[in-house]
Amino acid sequence: MNEKLQAFGQLLEIMDELRQKCPWDREQTFESLRKLTIEETYELGDAILQADMNEIKKELGDLLLHIVFYAKIGEEKQAFDIKDVINSLNEKLIYRHPHIYGKVDVDSAREVEQNWEALKLKEKGRKKNTVLEGVPASLPALVKANRIQEKASGVGFDWEQPEQVWEKVKEEVSELQHEISATDQDKMEGEFGDLFFALVNAARLYKIDPEAALERTNLKFIKRFNYLESKTLKRGLDLKSMPLAEMDKYWEEAKKME
Repeated sequence: MNEKLQAFGQLLEIMDELRQKCPWDREQTFESLRKLTIEETYELGDAILQADMNEIKKELGDLLLHIVFYAKIGEEKQAFDIKDVINSLNEKLIYRHPHIYGKVDVDSAREVEQNWEALKLKEKGRKKNTVLEGVPASLPALVKANRIQEKASGVGFDWEQPEQVWEKVKEEVSELQHEISATDQDKMEGEFGDLFFALVNAARLYKIDPEAALERTNLKFIKRFNYLESKTLKRGLDLKSMPLAEMDKYWEEAKKME
């Protein structure tokens, strides 16, 4: 523990010095760091998907730097410092884990999630008083859909059994097909959204992260398409002029190589 505290203490000292002496660090604000923090978060997400432990370590460090940076700016504004940030987190973790630090009994991770959401709504001084107000508006739509459903589930608004969700998926597919037949572009968009939302819900119920699942497919498609393209270029051909049947042949080759 002492080595960990020493390392964190050195980071705080470095941050203090950079804020005083480095022209770039001196100019940074909450607003200027925001987009960089979002980028660092996605880079960490990429490292996790690749299961690259060394990259995960590096990206966690980058994200930790941002947290320390924000805390330093908060200290300069006399609003809060890193001690306040950590103390607030400690208090929240203790309060929201009454099954560890109190006398509440739970039998599953599901009950822990439900207690967590219920306790969030009871916290004194909270500005957010409804279940879904805590979902950031700027989240990507797929991530937001998953978070909305998690929060709704946390207060009991959910299917009793995961299998029940498939009837909803089938219903949304049918409604989408109807609007496609009617060629109503606006309603088609709405029904596509409903179908995506239902599929995200299904993924959640089967404990699949929809964002990670879709990114996995994205990466798989990129790998196969790059193989297809490389084979085409080696033959001195152009993809635009290649018959689809020949493209499929290379696509199947790429699949077999996985």
